[in-house]
Amino acid sequence: MNEEAINLLVDKHPDLKGCRAKLEAMVTGAYCMHRSWGFGKIKGFDAATGRLLIDFLDKPSHPMDPAFCVDKLDILEPTNILVRQQTEPEAVADMIKKRPADLIVEILRHCPDQSASPAELENLLRKLIGEDFKAWWTKTKKALVKDARVATPGKKIEPYTLREDPLSPEQEILEDFYYIKNPLKKIQLAEKLYQLSGNVDEIRQDLPKIHETLTTAIREAKQLNQANRLHGCWVRNDLARHLAREKIITEHGGVEPENIKKLVEEVVDALEPTSKSLILETHDLSELAENLPSSYQKRFLDLIGRVYPDDWTNVLIQLLRNSSGKFTAECINFMVEREQGDLLRDTLLRWLKEQNVRAPVLLWIVKNRTSRKFKMLVDKELVNHRLLIAIFYAIDNEALQSTTNKRIPLADVLSEDSELISDLLADANQETARDLAQTLMLNQGFEDLTKKSLLARFIKMYPKIQSLVDSDAQTESEQLMVSSASYEKRKQEYEHLVNVLLPKVVQDIATAKEHGDLKENSEFKMAKQDRDTLMARRANLERDLEKARVTDFSDAQTDSICVGTIVEIKNSKGVASKYSILGAWDSDPDNHIISYKTPLGQSLLTHKVGETVTIDIANSQEKWTIKSIRRWVDGKK
Repeated sequence: MNEEAINLLVDKHPDLKGCRAKLEAMVTGAYCMHRSWGFGKIKGFDAATGRLLIDFLDKPSHPMDPAFCVDKLDILEPTNILVRQQTEPEAVADMIKKRPADLIVEILRHCPDQSASPAELENLLRKLIGEDFKAWWTKTKKALVKDARVATPGKKIEPYTLREDPLSPEQEILEDFYYIKNPLKKIQLAEKLYQLSGNVDEIRQDLPKIHETLTTAIREAKQLNQANRLHGCWVRNDLARHLAREKIITEHGGVEPENIKKLVEEVVDALEPTSKSLILETHDLSELAENLPSSYQKRFLDLIGRVYPDDWTNVLIQLLRNSSGKFTAECINFMVEREQGDLLRDTLLRWLKEQNVRAPVLLWIVKNRTSRKFKMLVDKELVNHRLLIAIFYAIDNEALQSTTNKRIPLADVLSEDSELISDLLADANQETARDLAQTLMLNQGFEDLTKKSLLARFIKMYPKIQSLVDSDAQTESEQLMVSSASYEKRKQEYEHLVNVLLPKVVQDIATAKEHGDLKENSEFKMAKQDRDTLMARRANLERDLEKARVTDFSDAQTDSICVGTIVEIKNSKGVASKYSILGAWDSDPDNHIISYKTPLGQSLLTHKVGETVTIDIANSQEKWTIKSIRRWVDGKK
């Protein structure tokens, strides 16, 4: 727009006087950003219509009235990265491909205050790179953490900022260590600083102060849990050993004394709290172990051996029982390396016999069943159909207790490992395999397609199991006609069983286990029996509710006896009876209501008025004549 056009526009719209500078920037060739239509370039100005002509990506030569777009259209500086992508395409492409950190630095250099929020950067990168920018941005963020020119955000709401004076990543960590008040974060930063100290002089010089600050944080921070404190204690000890060793060598004229290790440990042992004191005051070692960083789990087990020199194997067995994830493998490796394989094997066999093996241990056994290292530990006495029973129980139990759709690792392994079922069933007879197949069909931890896939593996080894599948399929296809009231009653029973009874019996089992020897534990056996009964009832209820078809019986006909009719019958002695034949769950003999699934209901169905029916009553057969048929819903009106 020239000055004459701008004057005419301002005279017509006086409120645009404050926008004159922006209007003057709307010249041919200028690049712009519209809030709705995105990036564009001003192609020219049509004086006849008083409109700008702008080339947008999807709208070439689009006419826009300056008076109405001035607040929605921003003119971009030549240094803007989107403009440079048009004017210097090769340079920008090179930064995107080879120098991503330089690209972000260029963007920040031309931002207000030389900073931008993650959301602002992502919005710009989406325009610059396209919808595939996310993978590029994820990789670039990692590079920025190591770039001395950029201060990266500690939280999502904080901005990326261009530093006036470049700061090395190590110096930034050191600054954060002194600035941050959170004791757990302080421990983590101190650990990083100690790892970096061997290569960075500035950090090496700060180690005494880092050690002092960390010691105070561990001693005074009340919000740290026991695992955090032990982690912090170990980091502090590592720092103390390093500093003590350097001091002792210096005091001996640079010569390392023979008993330096003893001298160093005397210094460390004088620090409070000690790692041993933290272990002794911990009520739940399993919980502590699970909360430790995985890189410290082996160190924890070694500490257990030193704290309990006469009883460490029993402590470790208990830790293994309650372990999960990587810690399960660490416990087993630790015992095997210390020649406790026989004890471990006997323990696993006992747990299996008592059906008391938890899912993480089962998962370890399954994954290591072909390992050479654990060949003497995981043999056929452990890997057999009894292990499959334990696996099915663990999967069902985890599905029962889960409140989300989170995947069950044991179920995934059983599905993905094509050789596992055949390995576990190698010693099973036909009857055992059939029972296990039936258990699988009732298991809540598998989707229907997965069950079918696993059953196919059973059938491949034991073809007769196909009849079980066919029978189940036939039962599943049968529908049940039920009334709304009976359906709601059965649904409430199911919800009470799942939400109240089963969680209670699971807790009862856990409580009973704490009472000692499971072989003589009657409470444990009774609780398990209750659980099995409830699990079977749950499976039946789920199957019935899935097959149920709710009806109000309004479509019942009277030309023959059907569900939803009232029938009057009379025997040869002139004794009359009247029955309402209703849904599968509606039997109420006291009120002469019978389910169509009962033997009496089945023998009456489809018969017409005047026909004679033979009915079994009290182990004797009597002939009854159909006298009348009417609809049950009509009788309610």
